Amino acid sequence: MKISELFKNNKCVFSFEVFPPKKDTSADSIYKTLDSLKALSPDFISVTYGAGGTNGDNITGEIASYINNSLGIASAAHLTCVSNSKDDIDAILDDLKSRGVENILALRGDINPERPPKHDFMYASDLIAYINKRGDFHISAACYPESHLDSPDIITDIRHLKEKQDAGAEHMISQLFFDNELFYSFLEKARIAGITVPIEAGIMPVTNKKSIERMVSMCGASLPAKFTRIMAKYENNPEALRDAGIAYAIDQIVDLAASGVDGIHLYTMNNPYIAEKISEAVSGVL
Repeated sequence: MKISELFKNNKCVFSFEVFPPKKDTSADSIYKTLDSLKALSPDFISVTYGAGGTNGDNITGEIASYINNSLGIASAAHLTCVSNSKDDIDAILDDLKSRGVENILALRGDINPERPPKHDFMYASDLIAYINKRGDFHISAACYPESHLDSPDIITDIRHLKEKQDAGAEHMISQLFFDNELFYSFLEKARIAGITVPIEAGIMPVTNKKSIERMVSMCGASLPAKFTRIMAKYENNPEALRDAGIAYAIDQIVDLAASGVDGIHLYTMNNPYIAEKISEAVSGVL
């Protein structure tokens, strides 16, 4: 199923993100995780591109195929352009098509110092336009409630976001954020700019202080006072921090759902326990 179909009944779409195992790690764990996530009945599951911009043997496509064909859940394969030539992209698209994967989240990708970038596609909008010419895939794009780190300001960033829509993106997923008001402000600006496609709110539960600080440093998300108090109070109590992080994410989702957002995209961090607790708590409001 193409993701665009999920938004036609005006429900709040609820989706998950997972990531492939590291290169030197057994793949068994991701399939066990996915089997657990199936019971939560997400509308779709996205699979990130290989860590560090690598995707040997298209492990992303393999996992997306399993989600789609074995679990019966729509899947979306992340695809980045910074490390791929046109020939690379063509090969990946052919592989995804052969596996029955219909949805792609097209991204620029992070620059990896160990892998010189390729220059066939400079921006995500270039990749989106290229995929769109194939006509075989639903294309999603990323958006940034607090602006992309490389963008000088939010207005410029939204202008680039409109370019993604014009290039063929039919759906957008936001970067993680911890202040709903920032998301609402972004959403208003995006709609004024003529961005009409569904925009899902990306929610990442806090489970580990160091990991969330690393993520924030990479994406530039701000931390509200309420959030930092939680981390300060429970940083030395992993179980309490996990539970408090789950509660914070639930509060965010309930507020977002009440405000009528198009969807919630939960960054599961491959942790079925956290996904289960959040799914159970919000099932009645989505």
